[in-house]
Amino acid sequence: MARVLIRTISCRRYSSFSQYFPHYFIHDNNNNNNISIVHQISNYLDHKTLKRSQIYQIHAQLVTSGRIQNPFLCSKLLKLSSFVEDLRYILWVFDLIKNPNIVCVNTVIKACSLSCSPLKGVHFYFEVLKNGGIFPNSYTFPPLISCCSKLSDVNLGEMCHGQVIKYGFNGVLQIENSLIHMYASCGVIEIALKVFDGMLERDSVSWNSMIDAFAKMGDLKSAHKLFDVMPERNVVSWNVLMSGYLQGKNPGLVLKLFREMVTKEVLANDATVVNVVTACGRSARLKEGASVHGFLVRRLCNLNLIVNTALINMYNKCRKVDVARAIFDSLPRKNLVCWNSMILGHCLHGDPRDGLRLFGDMVRERVLPDEITFIGVICACTRAELMEEGRVYFQQMVDVYGLKPNFAHYWCMANLFASNGLLEEALETVRKVSDCGIEMRSESLVWATLLSSCRFQCETSVGEKVAKALIELEPNNAMCYVLLYNIYAAAGLWENAADVKNLMKKTLTGRLPGCNLVDLIDIVHNFRVADTMQCGEDIVMMINEVLRHSHSNSRPQQHSLSNIMSQP
Repeated sequence: MARVLIRTISCRRYSSFSQYFPHYFIHDNNNNNNISIVHQISNYLDHKTLKRSQIYQIHAQLVTSGRIQNPFLCSKLLKLSSFVEDLRYILWVFDLIKNPNIVCVNTVIKACSLSCSPLKGVHFYFEVLKNGGIFPNSYTFPPLISCCSKLSDVNLGEMCHGQVIKYGFNGVLQIENSLIHMYASCGVIEIALKVFDGMLERDSVSWNSMIDAFAKMGDLKSAHKLFDVMPERNVVSWNVLMSGYLQGKNPGLVLKLFREMVTKEVLANDATVVNVVTACGRSARLKEGASVHGFLVRRLCNLNLIVNTALINMYNKCRKVDVARAIFDSLPRKNLVCWNSMILGHCLHGDPRDGLRLFGDMVRERVLPDEITFIGVICACTRAELMEEGRVYFQQMVDVYGLKPNFAHYWCMANLFASNGLLEEALETVRKVSDCGIEMRSESLVWATLLSSCRFQCETSVGEKVAKALIELEPNNAMCYVLLYNIYAAAGLWENAADVKNLMKKTLTGRLPGCNLVDLIDIVHNFRVADTMQCGEDIVMMINEVLRHSHSNSRPQQHSLSNIMSQP
């Protein structure tokens, strides 16, 4: 770090320092002017718009002028260095301060909470306590607890909570809000609820944090109850509940909430627009999505990249890829998420060859692709039946970009091989999934997809091999048995199909785990006219039975909110 400062001082660009920074950085031995100069430098250090190189330059001049020993200026420099987003540099500046105070400690902890190394913030806090002489204040704990939230480490969180109680800050509103968020992030909603119940004072952040906690746990009924009883809602309250329903795959309720929000005359923000547009895309409500888009255009809003990307996703999912492409082409700048959205739009909903051409444009623009990019690219090869190109892209992903394939890439490659009749190669590709340490449930999804492909190809022997592996992975998943039944039915092996049906009845009692409406929709959607043959009535009866069980048992678990509801 010292070499960086020396290089900065000696850099020809900055050789004449006075043209960039004020004259008072130059060393002055006149004690009468010293106090006023320190205040002038302090005011200069309050600028948050300085570039990293300028901050290094200021640091270098403080060193060469001898003023680096001034604790007031050092603390100001430390605060300024937190905008550099370099923890090593921030900790180095902290070590330069002879007698750091709690303000300096809080600055470092906050920088750690905003970085990708939040654990350093917790370690730093306990190290400072161990050294002694410095005690935390009410501003210490919100960023410290935020570090625990980012780590999702409930043990560290409980330790920090103990520190809050030890130093008598357990009644501070901001700290209690941080604790609610931390426990919710760690999935310990019971303790978050206890903190919420024990609060003497609550603000909108308290209520919103608790609503978000229930929503993320999938308990949308309790989240909505809490939303209904909260004394005052703001736009964040509406957005949190909308996001919860989006995660709960209920886009219709998102749109219903938005209409209610409009009638309450609550001003929407960008997050609201993204939620609503995403809901329109997921439910294929093109009319509502286009209406929101038109409203934004009429207001002459300067749409940011996130909103534009949401619009691109919405039009793609509504199969209006040309409109999505027009929005994409009009953007002055694009990030990786935006490129991925448009590539996936072409590859999944439009002309897959256009998606491959757009991928070429992305590479020429020197935007590095990620795993999601290659999912779209390999899917495009599957749709366009470009088997050799698919192999090349898969190897390119591994060898050129150093990306590790996950279950989705093997899923795509298995489909590519299976769609070209190479079912043995597809089977070998899926076997590689277990060698990569991929989650077993994700692996079973790959097997299930290949099994479905085998049914269409009437390769009963390969289908049986895949089915044995699949049922071994998830013996209680009804989808495995249904797909195997379909393979036998397509091949006209009705006795085998009846055996599978009996096995399914014996194995699966009550609710059918692992089988949801999405799986059933996929099964029904994948039926072709040629597959119906003589088996139509039995299969339809079985699917209807599974659908009835799935529908009657798909409601989320509810948590009691009687204590909250009874409060004034």
